[in-house]
Amino acid sequence: MDDHSQDRTFAVAQEIASRDPRVRAIRFTRNFGSHSAIRCGLDEARGQCAAAMACDLQDPPEVLLELLAQWRSGAKVVWAVRRSRAGEARSTLGFSRLYYWILRRFIGLRDTPPTGADFFLIDRVVISALAKFRESNLSLFALLCWMGFPQASVTYDKQARLHGTSGWSLEKKLKLAVDSVTSFPYLPIRLISYVGFCCALAGFVYAGAIVVRGFLGRGWPEGWASLMVILLVMGGIQMVMMGLLGEYLWRALEEARQRPLYLIEARTGEAGASSLRQTEETRATNA
Repeated sequence: MDDHSQDRTFAVAQEIASRDPRVRAIRFTRNFGSHSAIRCGLDEARGQCAAAMACDLQDPPEVLLELLAQWRSGAKVVWAVRRSRAGEARSTLGFSRLYYWILRRFIGLRDTPPTGADFFLIDRVVISALAKFRESNLSLFALLCWMGFPQASVTYDKQARLHGTSGWSLEKKLKLAVDSVTSFPYLPIRLISYVGFCCALAGFVYAGAIVVRGFLGRGWPEGWASLMVILLVMGGIQMVMMGLLGEYLWRALEEARQRPLYLIEARTGEAGASSLRQTEETRATNA
């Protein structure tokens, strides 16, 4: 899968495919994101199982043999769990563990590996079930955990990047975290109600205390600073609530548009590499 890279990725893939008919490559019309690329690859997969991994050589390809052994033992989803991550900053590792802790504890996906996984192998049954989910904003790894098929894992050591820079930016990481939180539990919406109730209750209690203090002749509280602190805190809470509701509203709009998850510009073995191809309807029909 070539997610519309700016180098010669697709040209090199065409050269390899011309020598080996088992190799097929697909290029997107633009960058749709890694999870859309994986979804497209799984849609195009023909075997009884399929593995998805990045081609930056940080994940040893020989681990695929261990995944395959677990699949032959009966597992439908096999995770390649990172035992260590060479060359990563402590802050990156810390935020990664926090994200997977949220998935396990906050969202309730207990089968999520605590240290995370970068690639996996899934059975044909899982591939067929996955084709039924067409959400545009979704964490594919979280969805595989949520689906509930028999799962297994193998551990490996992730290698340091030797060439190039990662396109997995902070912005994309934050979007993935928000997508994971808003795609599964209703807890964020429920928390808004809880926080709103607690703030309202605290406001009524404080107002009652001021009234009682005034009638007892102890004077009315004065101070511009205390008033501004209350206004800023309450305003901040309300803005956070509105932002969270906006995230849900935007995702509802995205799903209502029913845009395709990806568009294919070219694939190996085809003439006219610039012709656009939309495979959404075909895959939905086959599913």
